[in-house]
Amino acid sequence: MSTKSKCLYAFKDLECEVGIDEAGRGPVLGPMVYGCCFWPLSVRDEMKKTYGFTDSKQLSEADRDRLFADINSINHSQLGYFVSILHSEYLSNTMLAEFDNGGKNLNKISHDTAIELINRVKDAGIIVRKVILDTVGQPEKYVGILRAALKDPSIEIVVESKADFNHPVVSAASICAKVTRDQVLRDWQYPEKKQIDSEFGCGYPGDPKAKQWLKRNFDPVFGFPTLVRFSWKTCSTILEDNKANVEWFDPVVQPQNLGASDGKKQKTLGFGKTVAQKDADDLQKVSQKERENNRGLKNMKVKRNFQI
Repeated sequence: MSTKSKCLYAFKDLECEVGIDEAGRGPVLGPMVYGCCFWPLSVRDEMKKTYGFTDSKQLSEADRDRLFADINSINHSQLGYFVSILHSEYLSNTMLAEFDNGGKNLNKISHDTAIELINRVKDAGIIVRKVILDTVGQPEKYVGILRAALKDPSIEIVVESKADFNHPVVSAASICAKVTRDQVLRDWQYPEKKQIDSEFGCGYPGDPKAKQWLKRNFDPVFGFPTLVRFSWKTCSTILEDNKANVEWFDPVVQPQNLGASDGKKQKTLGFGKTVAQKDADDLQKVSQKERENNRGLKNMKVKRNFQI
């Protein structure tokens, strides 16, 4: 049985457009959520007129919730939508991993997620004729990436700035993404076995409430709760300034022809600072030590690998 014959959508025989947008790209905590909405090309103007879809950032929380309820009420009959939730732990691990071990930057993560959503729509039996996305990086380059990945010349690809404002189907996708992200944050259950509050404001790096929350819930050994994106600069700064001092021994394999009796040496590595190291001279020494250790790690080709 073909995928199309399994299609659950009433408009499965009509050519459709797909809109994709994200919520939570910039915050230092919580997931980044991608939303994908699709409907027949022929109802574009009707959807805009009937429901008033617009960029989720221009809407109040109450209006977003109302429109998301509208979307759910006509799901499968007049439109369809999917969301992809990329949690902080995944983002941190992927962005900090080596590129040859599955590491990606945020743009690459975004591109791959959008491609996965488009393919998911196609796999659902929808006839995709147009895809519209808010740009991530240079629009022309993004179009090329999508074209190469989709391998379908029948699909028109539109990538532009403010697509979530200019195209109703992208507006609807942005609403799905934003409401879903807000719901995840409201319902978040901390897996850490300690009391952690949720007074983190909007979660953006420049938000004073978010900064105070990060400092308040920081552990000098284990870092931040899993809600936090370790790879963000705000977090790395707090880590550098407050982490505990740790030293360990790492065996370094040397070529046999260098005269070493067993071909191995011990190298002491470390990072961080002790609580007692407060004055500027000691801090400077610690920073110098960290730079030496980083050079040592690079020379030894030690990789910081993460399992996703």
